[in-house]
Amino acid sequence: MPVQFRDYYQALGVSKTASQDEIKSAFRKLARKFHPDTADDKKTAEEKFKEINEAYEVLGDPEKRRKYDEYGANWEHGAPPRGGGWRQGEGFPGSEGMGEGVDFEFGGTGFSDFFEQMFGARRAGFSRDGGGFANVPQRGNDIEADILVTIEEAFHGSTRQISFRRSDSPQTQTYTVKIPKGVREGQRIRLAGQGGTGAAGGSAGDLYLRVKFQKHPEYEVEGTDLSRELSVPAWKCVLGGSAEITTLEGRAKVKIPPGTQGGRKFRLAGHGLPGADGARGNLYAVVTVELPTDLSADEKALWEKLAARN
Repeated sequence: MPVQFRDYYQALGVSKTASQDEIKSAFRKLARKFHPDTADDKKTAEEKFKEINEAYEVLGDPEKRRKYDEYGANWEHGAPPRGGGWRQGEGFPGSEGMGEGVDFEFGGTGFSDFFEQMFGARRAGFSRDGGGFANVPQRGNDIEADILVTIEEAFHGSTRQISFRRSDSPQTQTYTVKIPKGVREGQRIRLAGQGGTGAAGGSAGDLYLRVKFQKHPEYEVEGTDLSRELSVPAWKCVLGGSAEITTLEGRAKVKIPPGTQGGRKFRLAGHGLPGADGARGNLYAVVTVELPTDLSADEKALWEKLAARN
């Protein structure tokens, strides 16, 4: 089945000349609307959320965006091979004297087929032939694929069904992959012996799934720390009080001292992601000042009274 081109600009509802800030703003607006945790139609929302996440994965990255813009709908006729490197089966620098490689198609990684073809970097196995290597066992090369993981999966741990098919075989193989609690972005999950086939009786290589965190409409991730905006009414910033913030585990209260300025950060210790040792990172609440709109006559008079005192 041919892979369909995806218009990422259309997915986010922005023009091709949109700035990076406009793209980020469009993603966050749509991601809040279609996040599966809050949408009524969860199945439809989940598919839409994946679509806009993939679009932001590309358009939010200047290098990926440049590549996407360069090839556009004609990507099949001029795009570089996956990940911009060498194409499996065509050799790679220093591969002279080696046999053809094997292409791999993946499913269940969280990305569409189009993304996989354009940006999914792979390292597939090559086998040597001829010369003095014909009877020497050669281990198959390792394969890499990205797997999109939600923050919630990283927090709780989960399992995922992934499938892959080698271009030299009609068989599709499916595996249950355990995503460990506390997994970090960039960490690789190893499936031993599921990589390139060895030559002359050599062992198979391994399959590595490289974790990429799905973009979240509210949280920013840095290591095991999380940060998110905390909207506080202007009067509360002036007079002080408390505000509620949503965490991965529910709601928590943040004390707002009098005279709090926009941009101030409050640390909620131990409310971040778990690390490899089980220790939790922190959640940082970043204050945004919520200004009143649609003032009544009395409210406007009060603000004018305050303004007159300054």
